[in-house]
Amino acid sequence: MNTIFRKSMLSIAGLAFAGGVFAGPIAAHANPAVDTKPVAVAVQSAAPKPQGDQSHIDLNDEQTANAKAIIAATKKAGLPERAAVISIATSLQESKLENLGHLGDANDHDSLGLFQQRPSSGWGTPEQITNPEYSTTAFLKGLRQVDGWQDMPLTDAAQTVQVSAYPDAYAQWEQQATDLVAHYWNS
Repeated sequence: MNTIFRKSMLSIAGLAFAGGVFAGPIAAHANPAVDTKPVAVAVQSAAPKPQGDQSHIDLNDEQTANAKAIIAATKKAGLPERAAVISIATSLQESKLENLGHLGDANDHDSLGLFQQRPSSGWGTPEQITNPEYSTTAFLKGLRQVDGWQDMPLTDAAQTVQVSAYPDAYAQWEQQATDLVAHYWNS
């Protein structure tokens, strides 16, 4: 959850408490004929805390543009900020937010793009997979198929989509992904 939202929610909760403390005695002397029903207040639960030690890299302009492209594709798909956090953390693990082409002998099979998706596994053509909007949309399509992805630990959601040999590696990027989404979601 971004800092501004958290502070806003705490301020609202504080005002509601103060209002209840000061209005309580007055309300007790109010006209009993008036129907006073309790009002329910919805409070958004906090996003899960990042698991384990966190990693961080400084991003160059290309990496920042790719993070913004992931956020834009997530918004276009009508998904919440949490989906963008999972997507960016996944891309940070898979490619450090670099849109990787064929790396020759250093390539992991035929993995390409921001999410290291493989044409041979049905993710799309090399041209599609190296398109940030397409690759993000493909990742999000997989994420939507994971029951309860919104509430599960980031690394579990990412691993269910990616099927990585290192299933716990996604967790280390959650804080940086959360910070990026908080910074760029409304820009």
